[in-house]
Amino acid sequence: MSKILCKIRDLQKALDAYAAAFEAAHGLSLKEGMLLCCIAESERTASEIALATELSSSNCSKIIASAERKELLRRSLGASDKRNMFFGLTEEGKRILGNINANPLEVPDVIRKIIE
Repeated sequence: MSKILCKIRDLQKALDAYAAAFEAAHGLSLKEGMLLCCIAESERTASEIALATELSSSNCSKIIASAERKELLRRSLGASDKRNMFFGLTEEGKRILGNINANPLEVPDVIRKIIE
């Protein structure tokens, strides 16, 4: 059991280091980056974003609010149902997402083994 815990510790340390490097490079948290990727192709509602990112509704709301403060997202009402609120990327959000894609950070080996 201790081998598994040590591997999980190593993975957590690598994720923390990657998150810090991501924030330093792009000025965003990993969750904000996930949010931008999630709505890159089309607008989504908050509940669709929460499902796609596997964040709780309250955590998703905090990430959306943070991205809005940074002017990375825009809100719009649904065309057919004005009760629906959709979120899409602003030009600044598209620019930052393009920068993230154009300048990928090196992924630590311990993470790479899992994602490839």
